[in-house]
Amino acid sequence: MKKLTVGSLFAGVGGICQGFKNAGFEVSWAVERDEKAGITYRANHAPTLLINQDITEVVDPASLAQVDVLTSGFPCQAFSQAGKRLGFDDPRGNMFLETCRFIKALNPKCVLFENVKGLVNHDKGNTLQTIKQTMDSLGYTFEYCILNSCDFGVKQNRERIFMVGYRKDLGIDGEIRPSRPMSKATFTAQKEVEEKYYYDRFKMYPTLKAEMQSTDTFYQWRRKYVRENKKGLCPTLTANMGTGGHNVPLILTEEGRIRKLTPRECFQLQGFPEDFILPSLANCHLYKQAGNSVTVPVIEALAKGIKNNLKKKTSIFSAIIAILKIF
Repeated sequence: MKKLTVGSLFAGVGGICQGFKNAGFEVSWAVERDEKAGITYRANHAPTLLINQDITEVVDPASLAQVDVLTSGFPCQAFSQAGKRLGFDDPRGNMFLETCRFIKALNPKCVLFENVKGLVNHDKGNTLQTIKQTMDSLGYTFEYCILNSCDFGVKQNRERIFMVGYRKDLGIDGEIRPSRPMSKATFTAQKEVEEKYYYDRFKMYPTLKAEMQSTDTFYQWRRKYVRENKKGLCPTLTANMGTGGHNVPLILTEEGRIRKLTPRECFQLQGFPEDFILPSLANCHLYKQAGNSVTVPVIEALAKGIKNNLKKKTSIFSAIIAILKIF
């Protein structure tokens, strides 16, 4: 049977694409404007067509291959608690409207959006209501759920909103919240790490040494104090990791040394496979890419649900056509 196809907007390094591929989809094309993210994407997702330019520069979306599912992890900064929360008054917030331009042109069977949890209550819920009304006007259903990465096999506390819409003419009305996997959340620290990751030489080291006592959790240096995660989870990885200050999560190794996570470990905490290629880029770019990404197992679980709903509908249509042919 032919694979269902996906087109990905704001693809980053391909976290959403990886999740859909794991679920048995074929990724037809992706759009991502960041040049460095494009390097990582191409290293891992060839021969998928990557359009390495701003979404606004894709003048004719209809020229792209038709896809069954369109995904969009449109920029979250406009809705994040950490920012000014300007929403649709922020140019980045208007990237949702750019996504709608692609929906109109391609008319996919299903649409998946991903964003920060703060989108739910942004502007007292009006922003989410606007998205729902817009999807309704485009002829799509609209459901959403909030999922935490730590419930899907990785040791990261990362809550995100996922919104799914099916074309109304398909008559699909399925639960979008996936079942939690049975596997326990795990993290395996790298054994051999370069000295540059260790904090022995930093001025705050005596404070870190006094506060960091457990090898089973993650820590953060917060300017003047140490924050420990009491649940043994890594705090949410962010796009500004490695861009200044000491904002990469810290661990205490089995040998009793203190260091920050490596880019490879950050990608592990996003659920990327061990053989995922990290190109020869500066660490600041790799940290940013990991923090900007989605958690792959969460997407895979959602994709499996979408696949089941679309396949089920296709099977019903095929059965009806077969019956009609008899008569």
